[in-house]
Amino acid sequence: MDSPGNGVEKPAGNAGRYGIFISSVTAGGRVERSRQNKEDRMFHREIGGRIAVVVAILSLLTLAGCSKPPTKEIEAADKAVSEARQKEADLYSQDLYAKADEALKSAKDFVAAKKYKEAKAAAESVLGLAQEAAGAVEANKAKMKTEAEQALARLEEAMKELKISVATAIKKKVQIDREELQAAIGKWEIDLLPIKEQLQGGKIRQGYDGLTQMETQVAAKQAALKAAMEPDQEKHTKP
Repeated sequence: MDSPGNGVEKPAGNAGRYGIFISSVTAGGRVERSRQNKEDRMFHREIGGRIAVVVAILSLLTLAGCSKPPTKEIEAADKAVSEARQKEADLYSQDLYAKADEALKSAKDFVAAKKYKEAKAAAESVLGLAQEAAGAVEANKAKMKTEAEQALARLEEAMKELKISVATAIKKKVQIDREELQAAIGKWEIDLLPIKEQLQGGKIRQGYDGLTQMETQVAAKQAALKAAMEPDQEKHTKP
């Protein structure tokens, strides 16, 4: 048996063996984590690279799509405007139709300038405007017909009043151009016949525009005649 003082160390006990085991496990865990971190970084780099490739491909496809004129979109927009016009949107939905037509012209101008992205957007906007214009035709036409009928009644009444005013002016010997006034009234009566036919035949816009123009003319003659008769009226009202 070795004595305590012979300089020979005793073998390590259980605690020593456990310490060695724990150190070994710890070192192994560090190596494993390092390897796992390295694999994770490689995986992320690989995924990032793939995403970059996909983004690049999509960008190229987008550029390729924008590098060609939007022929189909322009054709669809042209057709939509044409169909809206056939439904009389240019007569009874004039504001919306004008916007659709202007957008179509802009789309074609963009194509000529090779601004295909803008051309496509403009052409697509035409569809909604043209459809909205066509959809509003019936209601607007019915409203205009009512307004035209009211304008016709006002005009006929105004012409009667003008005839009375002319007769009164002649009777009072007011200085007026009698022949010119009577000729104007006769012309309006003749022009009123086709306007009535237009309203009856469903050409409401044409009849409405004719009535509006004639109303303005009759009102102007009536105002001029009234002004000519005022001095005579003042003379007769003086004490």
